[in-house]
Amino acid sequence: MAHGPSARGSDPRRRGARARPGAGPGPRRGVPRQRRPAETPRPARPRFTARAAVLLLVLVLLVASYASSMRAYLDQQRHLAGLRASIASSRAEVDRLALERKRWHDPAYVRTIAHQRFGWVMPGEIGFQVLDANGKPLDPADTLSPPGSVTEATRPLWWQSAWGSVVRAGKPVVDPAEAPRPATRIKAPKVPHPRSGR
Repeated sequence: MAHGPSARGSDPRRRGARARPGAGPGPRRGVPRQRRPAETPRPARPRFTARAAVLLLVLVLLVASYASSMRAYLDQQRHLAGLRASIASSRAEVDRLALERKRWHDPAYVRTIAHQRFGWVMPGEIGFQVLDANGKPLDPADTLSPPGSVTEATRPLWWQSAWGSVVRAGKPVVDPAEAPRPATRIKAPKVPHPRSGR
């Protein structure tokens, strides 16, 4: 076995032992180093998958069903509010009619209504009818208020009554020449005597 320089250089183990670090059997200088192909990037997962589409569809269906239910609920609430208002007005009307019915059991009220509406008078009384300038009877403007409606809150204050009298006192007096002349003689109607029937 020859131990020459050529033999030394041919032994790869020896050459590797004496070689400098980094000067081993790698690519030579000036030759670009081939890199290992990097791992191929995974394809990007689509953001909108079939699962997301199904979930979105279910969500849209739920929102639509709840929206229709909410609309029906609001319609029912409006209908109930209208019914409650109608019931309240009906109850007020029933209370008014019950008070009217109770009034008709009072003989004084019946006499007053008969006198106002029909002009009836009691035996021995003389009825008068107030006529306007055209000779038509004037309708009475007074109405009866429920007894419970007059409270301390609805009564006028003392100073309001006093001021009203001041205002009335300041109005001009009617000229007697313009006032209609009163009747000088009133003929009483004949009232039949209960015993004679005439």
